[in-house]
Amino acid sequence: MSVYDAKIAGLSGANDLLSLLKGKVTLVVNVASKCGLTPQYTALEALQKEYSAQGFSVVGVPCNQFMGQEPGTASEIETFCSTTFGVTFPLSEKVDTNGDNRHELYKQLTLTADSEGYVGDIRWNFEKFLVSRDGEVVTRFKPQATPDAPEVVAAIKDQLAK
Repeated sequence: MSVYDAKIAGLSGANDLLSLLKGKVTLVVNVASKCGLTPQYTALEALQKEYSAQGFSVVGVPCNQFMGQEPGTASEIETFCSTTFGVTFPLSEKVDTNGDNRHELYKQLTLTADSEGYVGDIRWNFEKFLVSRDGEVVTRFKPQATPDAPEVVAAIKDQLAK
């Protein structure tokens, strides 16, 4: 099944955010506003600006499962992201990435191993998944891998070249 077939609402209420991204290379990232890794929003937005014209998009997926670091409402999250980091990439509704209420999207994403072979639950905010144009999960990056890390950028460029 293609990741783009997973139904997830946009933060502002759009019903089927991922269907709008079919045919694009997408970096799916679980995000939080009050995390030590929150400054990664800057590099995520830089990727969005640099590669969007080539058919790339970041998608931020707010999640409050990690020490309550995304407590805000949809409006508060949207305001924080746009005013603090100038975020222009799409944000989804707030979801659970782990546990009994894990969102359908994360049921698919967590089956992919990272470079160290880790498969399973999301470990922390800002874990990243690169999805191909046809909706296949290509690779997974741990939370500490910055969006502008050479391995992340190389993987994005590789997918964009296909």
